[in-house]
Amino acid sequence: MKLSVVATLYRSAVHLREFHARASQAAQQFAGDDYEIVLVNDGSPDGSLDMAIELTRVDPHVIVVDLSRNFGHHKAMVAGLTQARGERIFLIDSDLEESPEWLQDFAATMVAESADVVYGVQEARKGNWFERWSGELYYTVFNYLAHIDHPRNIVTARLMSRRYVDALLQFREREMVISCLWVIAGFKQCARTVKKLHGSDTTYSLPKKIAHATNAITSFSEAPLRMIFYTGLIIFAGALLYAAYLVFFKLVLSTPMDGWTSVMVSIWLLGGMIISFVGVIGIYLSKIFTETKQRPSTIVRDIHGQSSSLH
Repeated sequence: MKLSVVATLYRSAVHLREFHARASQAAQQFAGDDYEIVLVNDGSPDGSLDMAIELTRVDPHVIVVDLSRNFGHHKAMVAGLTQARGERIFLIDSDLEESPEWLQDFAATMVAESADVVYGVQEARKGNWFERWSGELYYTVFNYLAHIDHPRNIVTARLMSRRYVDALLQFREREMVISCLWVIAGFKQCARTVKKLHGSDTTYSLPKKIAHATNAITSFSEAPLRMIFYTGLIIFAGALLYAAYLVFFKLVLSTPMDGWTSVMVSIWLLGGMIISFVGVIGIYLSKIFTETKQRPSTIVRDIHGQSSSLH
């Protein structure tokens, strides 16, 4: 099969028919009749699943992978990539903020650059000044700590070769940050500047963004653990210097030292640091706990479509 278009469904009913029509047209221009559209239902609470199953009855190119519950966007994308059979795989969101027509430009770039991946990068990041500033700060800090060159302002849409997707699927993390896996999988990857529409409010609230950043940093960097060690050394050195300072004033200058305020501040400072350090270690332990259980990343309840028997 020449092409697989992979998209996830979550509250996608309002966009699904238009997405199917536009994705089908783009796929036909690229691959003729040799393509499939893999739709992954990630426990969508609206009518997305019923609508997608209806599409399988009128379009033999459509395959619906119905997950047993909501597993999250990243894991649902991997489930779709696992089912895809094409020599080229076009991963895209189904909310039409990303245009299916990008496929032609991505394909031309892939041929011209002899690349295995062509991915979209936004012209401008969505949101107000704080969201743009915090996003830039996140990428800077993350790339420094993880020692990888994570592209800024990437979108989901990307065209990938078969060998790249096969390599990507070798990663078995349960705590999955797929954008980082895209990077560390390697191969030649090229960016393509795109203009993403912003027709709906983001579902990523500030707490979710903080949780995502924490998960990404602790999944791809041991730097926080090393920072605990170095911070401890700095505090120990400072304590030694302060002790020498107290001894000097007591023995040489015969000046009694007082100051309960400084003592209390030190106690609160060290107590807070110890608690935060234990929390960092706890995050890493929770990841070890999750990974060692080896639970499946997703569970497929059913596959709908004429090609489902081939999967």
